[in-house]
Amino acid sequence: MRRVVVAAAVGVMAQTAYAADMPDYGPLRGALVETPRVINWEGFYVGGQGGYGTSDMDFTNSTQGIVSNLLVNTAVQGALGVSSWPVLGKSSSHGQGWGGFVGYNAQWDDVVLGIEANYMHGNFGGSTSGSMARQISSGGVNYGAIYGASAGINVHDVGSARLRAGYAFGSFLPYAFGGVALGQADIVQSASVIGTDAGGTWVLSGSQVQNSHFIYGYSGGVGMDMMLYRGLFVRAEWEYQKFAAPINTAVSTVRGGIGYKF
Repeated sequence: MRRVVVAAAVGVMAQTAYAADMPDYGPLRGALVETPRVINWEGFYVGGQGGYGTSDMDFTNSTQGIVSNLLVNTAVQGALGVSSWPVLGKSSSHGQGWGGFVGYNAQWDDVVLGIEANYMHGNFGGSTSGSMARQISSGGVNYGAIYGASAGINVHDVGSARLRAGYAFGSFLPYAFGGVALGQADIVQSASVIGTDAGGTWVLSGSQVQNSHFIYGYSGGVGMDMMLYRGLFVRAEWEYQKFAAPINTAVSTVRGGIGYKF
């Protein structure tokens, strides 16, 4: 019996040594399957950014309230409806700014969901001016008015509280977002009316100035984060913000930034 056990042991050792000397034929084992490496985006992150953008403003009715108050109970307003004249129109301008962002991501395989606070300080806005004149005769009296107005808005702080959704592949994280837009703006509106009625010619003027006026609206956009090395990433982004302000204003910006995920 002992001889049988020894012979079996010697046979196993010989077979093992023979297998170790055999060449490694990869095709006989089957091809190795590789999958793209997915970056871990989960956790808190913070970063800085700079941007360039366009402000689109609609000043059409921005001085209507001022003129309505100036001409309340006047014959010129009743005859000509001066306060509703479209003296001012739309305008666009360009601006730039800088700021930062902070947020948190949660990740399930390739899907990344998050919340982020985003801020920029800069100069986004513009101004315009215009005038109109009309006259009519009614009941033997000539009624006339020359209505001049100007308005401007400078949005110097813009921010958004967002919800993000992205899909991670390789080192890239493309994403879309939507949320609430907040801001502060300096707003100036002024108007004057030179009127003619049965009492002769007269001049009325008024203005309204609002500094650091709080504005709000909605925000949306798309972007791409790219991981560089161990939490350090860069960002490219486009954001559209629409504000419900005394002057109807929308700010669209393209941004570049750098951040770090903890």
